[in-house]
Amino acid sequence: MLLTGTYPRTVDEKSRLVLPKRVRELMNEPAILFVTPGPDKSLWLYTEAELERLAARLDQSPATDAEARVFRRLYFAQTETVDLDKTGRLLIPERLAQFAGLQKEVVLIGVRDHLELWDATRWTSFVNDHAAQFDQIAEKAFEK
Repeated sequence: MLLTGTYPRTVDEKSRLVLPKRVRELMNEPAILFVTPGPDKSLWLYTEAELERLAARLDQSPATDAEARVFRRLYFAQTETVDLDKTGRLLIPERLAQFAGLQKEVVLIGVRDHLELWDATRWTSFVNDHAAQFDQIAEKAFEK
């Protein structure tokens, strides 16, 4: 699955978000998604298959790796399963909405195997803070 794009969205008064139809199609019309806390006060949204792939990568760390154990505990303990209705609407868990500081205006972005949900103001700041460094960041990313 290749998720891309930037989608300005609105969260309603009940903390519900509608996924764009094109995104739902790319995700094969999921009935559920997994919402997790992400870096930079974002939320990550995964299908079950993609979360399983992530979990398999995390499982490659040995059980004796203390940092990996802490991360797995914190990450999966805070992950919530959410249902999507027929219109692609999902309820953002209040605890996770608070974690990400989500207001009414949000931005949904495709990041290859998952979606990220950002407060619109925080996303704009992130882009402004990093856009000038894009070329340097790209060079480092492709060195590996």
